[in-house]
Amino acid sequence: MAADHPPTHDMTGAGLDGPPRSRLLFAGALLFLAFAFIGLGTWQIQRLFWKLDLIERVDARVTAEPVPPPPIASWAGINAANDEYRRVTTTGTFDHGKEVLVQAVTERGSGFWLLTPLHQADGTTILINRGFVPSDRRDPSSRSAGEVTGSVQVTGLLRLSEPGGAFLRSNDPENDRWYSRDVAAIADAKGLSNVAPYFIDADSTPNPGGLPIGGMTVVSFRNSHLVYALTWFALAAMSIGGAIALRRYRPSAP
Repeated sequence: MAADHPPTHDMTGAGLDGPPRSRLLFAGALLFLAFAFIGLGTWQIQRLFWKLDLIERVDARVTAEPVPPPPIASWAGINAANDEYRRVTTTGTFDHGKEVLVQAVTERGSGFWLLTPLHQADGTTILINRGFVPSDRRDPSSRSAGEVTGSVQVTGLLRLSEPGGAFLRSNDPENDRWYSRDVAAIADAKGLSNVAPYFIDADSTPNPGGLPIGGMTVVSFRNSHLVYALTWFALAAMSIGGAIALRRYRPSAP
């Protein structure tokens, strides 16, 4: 007795050799996908021009002459579109006793960003990211030459607060462990008042003793929107081509 075998199906050209109604529905589905892909591609083109405009505006800010940082009266209106990476300069005195080390990974290796409150003459305070400190120099006594006293001038880039922490790592104020430059949380943990809702990345002006190392801000924006747009448009073209092929196909006579 011959063994039973399960029926086999030839899937080659299943969409083509099916009933005309099935081919029509399949072609309609491809056209629907094509319109969706064109919409996504158009959106990516819009994002591309937005990103190029952003890069141009930020480049202009970074290279501009420094201006005073936003005063307390305008703090409520601070936003990334108008203010981040603006080059600013101010004067004040550092409060080294309330400095904070924020974990960082840089081109110089692992270490910390050193954030120090700068008390200004008008009674307000700005956190200054004075720069990078290697892991083996986290103890203030190992870099005491850099703890400058008296009135100092700081020039750098205005940056917005980084609330919460880093990816998979939340800030731990109680244990003084910081993974992001969260201005509000640092101010609260250190008992600071009248603190600006932003911080300043100090420029590369050398500090006494060589630490911290300023001027390490990386201003870079990922811009892959053109690649994404071309990908969506290519998928749209393929979908339209498939729909046309289905519409024109005539099954051969048996």
